[in-house]
Amino acid sequence: MINYGFTKALNIPYRKVIELVRASLKKEGFEVLTEIDIQEKMKEKLGLDVKKYIILGACSPANAYQAILTEENIGLLLPCNVIVYEKGGKTVLSLIRPTVAMQMVDNAELQEVSEEVEEKLKKAFDAVN
Repeated sequence: MINYGFTKALNIPYRKVIELVRASLKKEGFEVLTEIDIQEKMKEKLGLDVKKYIILGACSPANAYQAILTEENIGLLLPCNVIVYEKGGKTVLSLIRPTVAMQMVDNAELQEVSEEVEEKLKKAFDAVN
């Protein structure tokens, strides 16, 4: 595990991992608000052929609302990013650890919200296997 995220390599095809993580996020109350296909964008913008790599911006509306009430500028750190990419014949899944990301904001109430979000994200992460 990297210190700012949960990461694991899976023997599951890339597209299937994306499908599984979307379903597990939904089960924990998250919506995927953004999707950035890095492979597609690098080809389009730079003419580069790069490995499959996608960034999903996940949001728990209730928790996001609470975070914004607690710290108005917290939108700079939202949504919670989830990445899926191929490496060494495996598919890698990584999710941000909100408790680590929010440490830069000195706000105890926000830390409580980030702990709740992280618990849900970890459940979604653990469900993909």
